Amino acid sequence: MKTITNLAKKYELFGFFLLANLFSWVLGITLALEAQGQVEVVIPFSMHYLYAFGPTIAAFIMTWLVSGAEGLKELLGRILQWRVKWIWWVVAFSPLWLYGLIVIGQRFITGEWVDLSLLGQVNFLPQLNLGVALLLWILTFGLGEEIGWRGYALPRMQKNRSALSATLILAVLWALWHWPLFFYVLDISIVIGWLFGLIAGTFVFTWLYNSSQGSVLMIILWHGCFDFITASKAGEGSAAIIMSAIVMVWAVVVVFVYKPARLSSEEKQVL
Repeated sequence: MKTITNLAKKYELFGFFLLANLFSWVLGITLALEAQGQVEVVIPFSMHYLYAFGPTIAAFIMTWLVSGAEGLKELLGRILQWRVKWIWWVVAFSPLWLYGLIVIGQRFITGEWVDLSLLGQVNFLPQLNLGVALLLWILTFGLGEEIGWRGYALPRMQKNRSALSATLILAVLWALWHWPLFFYVLDISIVIGWLFGLIAGTFVFTWLYNSSQGSVLMIILWHGCFDFITASKAGEGSAAIIMSAIVMVWAVVVVFVYKPARLSSEEKQVL
């Protein structure tokens, strides 16, 4: 056990990314092989939503090995950090009100209202109530991913790097984590636009994380709300394109206004 702990402390980021991919890819590759008709094992495709928890499992394991109970307490504190300036709560839920503005704009242009029930149509599950669908995304790909990416990895990566460098490296590793999804749930034809959107989103997340003084909760909420819009059937139209374009512009503004060192008006959040 002592040897494992020493290795974890020496390779705390490498160990995290290795475990995050391992836990997610075991499930994702199995579902991909099943979707391609390569295996006989029958796993419900609704298990897809557990894919999100690889980074969280890895974060808790590595935090425990590296920092013990005190480290877990510190991480939990950032996950539950709700005492932030009110503006960060507004930002955390901004994908919802931005989508509302898009819906109103489409109403004026087309003369028809968007069918909001599409927000409850998600992959591999029956039609969901809108509140349940939103909660699903927050508690799976919001919470499941962000405890790892922004809760564990980002503050460690920013320690000896500029926020810009840390964000770019994290974006590449985050994109790599997704690759099995393109074989059973994502369309390979969108990979270029998807990649640019993911990189832009990584910059927005770094800005929000540093600006909210390390509140993982704000990131979880933003991520869940964004997926609620773009990963449902509602996201197959122009709404997802407009939302992604807004995020790309947002990322550019963050870089030029707040500069590479911190990507925020606040100090970098580091561990």
